[in-house]
Amino acid sequence: MVAQGDMFHPVIHLPDEYWVFDFTRGEDKTWVCPYDYQIGRYDEYRPGMYTTDLFGGVRDVHIGLDIGAPVDTAVYAFSDGLIHSFGNNSEDGSYGPTIITEHYVSLPDEVGSRNLRPKTKIWALHGHLSLDSLTDLEVGMQIKAGELIAKVGSEDINGGWPPHVHFQLSFIEPETHDMPGVVEQENRDSALKIYPDPRLVLGLVY
Repeated sequence: MVAQGDMFHPVIHLPDEYWVFDFTRGEDKTWVCPYDYQIGRYDEYRPGMYTTDLFGGVRDVHIGLDIGAPVDTAVYAFSDGLIHSFGNNSEDGSYGPTIITEHYVSLPDEVGSRNLRPKTKIWALHGHLSLDSLTDLEVGMQIKAGELIAKVGSEDINGGWPPHVHFQLSFIEPETHDMPGVVEQENRDSALKIYPDPRLVLGLVY
């Protein structure tokens, strides 16, 4: 089995103990997590969590992976690559400051496996970042595995969410600095083919 950072550099360095959320029954806004770091799961049905106009009241299947961490926690490139696009998705409930990187890598054939697929291009979205994460970036800029590329943003600039990074992979090149991080249930199967499990990169974080 492949642990975090075993094949790729960690996007965020997780401590030994952290919380794994279960949002399948919705979010309890009165509950305070006892851990500074948390994981929000991929391919999770999240009823009642996405209520802003951006989601139309019908998108509730999460197709990225959330890494909760304190504001200004360092975010690293998981592999060599380049800056594909960046910008501020400032709509209420969106990603806020966002960076998409492009990579050419061999991914495991499934989560937890050491068997590798042939090399392929893949794009990685890092959402809910700090505003200064977008400073001094250029499209096409080369990045190295383990290079600090961003920091976790605060709720007032990250789209209105508790501090975390939404990390999402795509087999299809995005047209801009955005990807649909939550989809309608009827579009789940097709979305999962385009946006694979981020644990292929992050390892078995849950």
